[in-house]
Amino acid sequence: MIKKLARSIREYKTSSILTALFVSFEVVLEILIPLLMAELINQGIEQGQMSVILKFGFILIGMAIMSFIFGALSGNFCAKASSGFAKNLRKDMFHKIQSYSFYNIDKFSPASLVTRITTDVNYVQMAYQMIIRVAVRSPLMLIFAMVSTFIINVKMGLILLIASPLLLTGLLLILRFVHPQFKKVVKEYDDLNNTVQENVRATRVVKAYVREDYEIEKFGKISDQIYKDYSKARKILAFNSPLMQLAIYSCMILICYFGAKIIVDTGGTTLNVGELQTLFQYTMQILMSLMLFSMVIINIAISRASAQRIVEILDETPNISNPENPITKVNSGDIEFKNVSFSYTDDISKLCLKDINLKIKSGETIGILGGTGSSKSTLISLIPRLYDATSGKVLVGKKDVKDYNLETLRDSVAVVLQKNVLFSGTIKENLKWGNPNASDKEIERVCKLACADEFIENFPNKYETYIEQGGTNVSGGQKQRLCIARALLKKPKILILDDSTSAVDTKTDSMIRRAFKEEIPKTTKIIIAQRVTSIMDADKIILLDGGKIVAMGTHSQLLKTSEVYKDIYTSQTKKGGKKDA
Repeated sequence: MIKKLARSIREYKTSSILTALFVSFEVVLEILIPLLMAELINQGIEQGQMSVILKFGFILIGMAIMSFIFGALSGNFCAKASSGFAKNLRKDMFHKIQSYSFYNIDKFSPASLVTRITTDVNYVQMAYQMIIRVAVRSPLMLIFAMVSTFIINVKMGLILLIASPLLLTGLLLILRFVHPQFKKVVKEYDDLNNTVQENVRATRVVKAYVREDYEIEKFGKISDQIYKDYSKARKILAFNSPLMQLAIYSCMILICYFGAKIIVDTGGTTLNVGELQTLFQYTMQILMSLMLFSMVIINIAISRASAQRIVEILDETPNISNPENPITKVNSGDIEFKNVSFSYTDDISKLCLKDINLKIKSGETIGILGGTGSSKSTLISLIPRLYDATSGKVLVGKKDVKDYNLETLRDSVAVVLQKNVLFSGTIKENLKWGNPNASDKEIERVCKLACADEFIENFPNKYETYIEQGGTNVSGGQKQRLCIARALLKKPKILILDDSTSAVDTKTDSMIRRAFKEEIPKTTKIIIAQRVTSIMDADKIILLDGGKIVAMGTHSQLLKTSEVYKDIYTSQTKKGGKKDA
């Protein structure tokens, strides 16, 4: 896990090393200062030597200034290193997520991915910041101060030597109980983010059904649970402070008692006032080092669960990837399904598609019809390898889709999914997702084909009109037409419309289909529709039911051979004795 995370440090290794180096210089100076203070007291103050006092005074001021400079430099490089590490970590995670297939994304869920790339990275960043600075400072301070204490007086050193492991044992016991709580909390953040995302995305539905109180209660339950678990973890951590204070004050009392006794008994020959003052400072340094070290361990404990969740993202292997020697050109829009079956899980008893055999010639228009859950969208998802077939083969341009370079294949297949998505930006910027180098003329042409030009021209800023996040400032039908235009801009060999004209009136739907037939005759067009009128002029209509092809043929053929298709057509076109306009 550590090696995996360390790869994201990269160009910030130098800053990390310099942080540790300057911290080390700072510690050395802080160890030397008490020793010089002892000399100042013994040789200067007690002897009344002003020259000695001034000499050591100036040296101490200089060392304090140098210590401040080293501390500031270490803090500066620490901030740079930890922020850079977090930046690289987010970048690596986001890059990895981009390589995921739908299967991998479904495995984690979008809300969990957002939490991991934000909250979890923040926890790990704070832990790294503590590691490169405090985790270097504390052990060095502890060792140097302990050695210096033994040099001054062995008995005083033994007091601190006995207290230190007892204190560490207590801290480790606290951490043992607190880690499971933080592990539970970070998972609950996933549920919280998921609730917020659902509520924001479906805010119109929530308001339409007057479900604000229900959503508030739902959010409140998750928020309260996080509060309870986080509070429980913090209550356990709260034992850290009294434990540290007990250790500090106990050691101070013991050193004060035994130190004073030694000075009185020996007349200051074994231990003098200056050395006793130095021991007090070293005691504070040692115990403060342990306290800071405990903070490091606490931060590591908090971030450990987050680090594991981050590594899960980085370790996840996309189940769809390029072959060793991929094909980099799609020759035609021919499509063939050979004995294809598919399941979203590893359980082959739960197949969504069963033994699909289908041939589509380049340039044909294919209509797919079927009830909800008949796996229409699943079928077309196999063509651009959004998923891989569980068994059988899917061929495009007479080649297995698994043999293609993924970018080549998906550039040749334009899919307008059932859930249309527009991004924040202008209409032109959204359309250029299909082709970043498209000219204005090309953009206007595809918009005419998708019947989107008519409403774009009515906007004050036309193609420079700003689209809000999610396309909330355009209607459902307008959004669909923009998505179709965006897909056409790719100049694909295969165009797939997954119920992409459901929000468009029948007249516009007819105009779009006619434009496709006239303007892109060589492009294979697959149209999933709920309305028979949207596909009745297709070269071939496929009727799906329960993941199987139950009927296939032209509109006129299916009216004669398929009772199911005939019933659908009759119910849609002759309801109430009137034909649909």
